[in-house]
Amino acid sequence: MTVRTIRWGILGTGKIATAFAAALKDTPDAVLAAVASRSVDSATAFATEHGSHELTKSHGSYQALADDPDVDAIYIATPHPMHRDNALMCLEGGKHVLVEKAFTVNRREAEEVVTLARAKKLFVMEAMWTRFHPAVLEAKRVAASGEIGTVAAVQGDFGFHADVEPEHRLFNPALGGGSLLDLGIYPLSIAAYFLGPVKAVQAVGQLGPTGVDVQCAFALQHENGALASCTSSLAVRTPVEFTVYGSKGFVRLHGRFNNTEELTVELSDGSRRAQRIPRIGNGYAHEIIEVNRCLREGLTESPVMPLDETLALMGVLDEMRRQIGVVYDADR
Repeated sequence: MTVRTIRWGILGTGKIATAFAAALKDTPDAVLAAVASRSVDSATAFATEHGSHELTKSHGSYQALADDPDVDAIYIATPHPMHRDNALMCLEGGKHVLVEKAFTVNRREAEEVVTLARAKKLFVMEAMWTRFHPAVLEAKRVAASGEIGTVAAVQGDFGFHADVEPEHRLFNPALGGGSLLDLGIYPLSIAAYFLGPVKAVQAVGQLGPTGVDVQCAFALQHENGALASCTSSLAVRTPVEFTVYGSKGFVRLHGRFNNTEELTVELSDGSRRAQRIPRIGNGYAHEIIEVNRCLREGLTESPVMPLDETLALMGVLDEMRRQIGVVYDADR
């Protein structure tokens, strides 16, 4: 049986776009068909380095990529505040869309994207690649198996020292800077993946000179009563681990948990085992495989990262930012 090749376009040519292009080469029956930048020179340079001379087209505008008839799906790799406009443009062009996380700046913007995608019956997913990693799937299996007993709590952290200038995207409010949208989205999303919908959140944060959060600590209460304790930081290097706690023991995803191949299971009887679960390439191929699967099966969203959950988590991020006092232009 012939499997349909999915023709991908990449919108943006930054660091994350480079990682995604590398992963496309590791993904069966997928090809980088086109790349778009705000200048054709930048797009051409990216396509030359990361694409195929025979297949990859270079576009000097994002609109040209959205209109390209030889592209099935577009990966949006621009800064957070551009995600809404870029996604709406691609959807209007009839393209399926994978949007880099955080999905948008706030829930209101996310709702606009989801509403249009559903109206046009096009696929959209937040690019929470960690949910599709083999090690994370194994940790989920362990938690569901009963091996660690009744799961009632998780703990996760993501932090590094960002030694960059204030105008860098990590600290620039105009580019959606701050630890929550860039790093906090990981433990937040994976906590929901293991424990289900979030019922309530309490957050405290440290704001920097530019008005965005340098670091944040937040506690989640999930609808099933379970609790999550999470931190994100651009000020300090943390272990970047994620642990799922049960009545009989715990399973820990080791650093960096968002892209790890290592986990351990420790039980109350003193037993401990370590597992290594290899990923494909740099890890991004797993989410591409999921999108390709959904497109071939005619699905408009992934059951692993459904749109209603993306909307709910954007709402949680909004509430955390309200509590710690981070406001973006898109909120006004």
